[in-house]
Amino acid sequence: PSSIKNGVENGVKRNARMAAALSSTVEATADSVITTIDHPAFEIIETDHISEFGASSTLYRHKKSGAEMLSLSTDDDNKCFGITFRTPPQDSTGVPHILEHSVLCGSRKYKTKDPFVQLLQGSLQTFLNAFTYPDRTCYVVASQNTKDFYNLINVYADAVFHPRAISDPMVHAQEGWHLELENVEDELTYKGVVYNEMKGVYSSPDSLLQREAQQSIFPDNAYGVDSGGDPVDIPNLSFEQFAEFHSKFYHPANSRIFFSGDDDVAKRLEIMDEYLSDFEDSPESKPGSAIEWQK
Repeated sequence: PSSIKNGVENGVKRNARMAAALSSTVEATADSVITTIDHPAFEIIETDHISEFGASSTLYRHKKSGAEMLSLSTDDDNKCFGITFRTPPQDSTGVPHILEHSVLCGSRKYKTKDPFVQLLQGSLQTFLNAFTYPDRTCYVVASQNTKDFYNLINVYADAVFHPRAISDPMVHAQEGWHLELENVEDELTYKGVVYNEMKGVYSSPDSLLQREAQQSIFPDNAYGVDSGGDPVDIPNLSFEQFAEFHSKFYHPANSRIFFSGDDDVAKRLEIMDEYLSDFEDSPESKPGSAIEWQK
């Protein structure tokens, strides 16, 4: 019948179109030229072309500090930068979470009290935030304006590597916990940015159920405690423990840095070398932050 014939012909044509599309994709991938940018402070570990995104990727290793940096070159004008540290906690004092807040409260180069708020209000950022996960802490910025993008990178890089918080106990008290007394006759009460935030989190039944489930499944490793902080345990965190946590986990060798967008790769390498060159390699950083398997 003609309907069957037409169906067969349409199927053949459809398969031919799919084959042609696949062939052109393969050819485009084969013809893609991966351009790598060299810098004397970095060695190239791996290069690749991601055809699905039209992106050329290069994985660099900073020779002096041991930091690894993934650079993606795309035609996207929304440029993105991020740096992540593996930060497994040993208890529920919330030190990764408190540190995430605290490093953005001024640094060696940017001495203003709260640069994060000023960037939110005055920059051209399209994204600006930081996140604490059960096993890592991430700092991410993005902007379509190149000059603004580089400024955001400088503020964040200086903040994570040289924060005012590790030398000023008042930052730990403000962001973590402290005691307050409004009136002489009142009792002392605990206050603090993270402390108050986690009191709200622990008032949510859904949040409590999720935490209890995770900690019941993984009682013997980092997932068995609360990286965000349990309000009962947060006041047990001392300033010395807080500063030691930064010293241990916020080394470039324990970080993963990434760039994505249409900005100049050479400029990326130049900016990061300025900060990474302050550090020597630390071979013990990666093993020291390894996540233990559940027993």
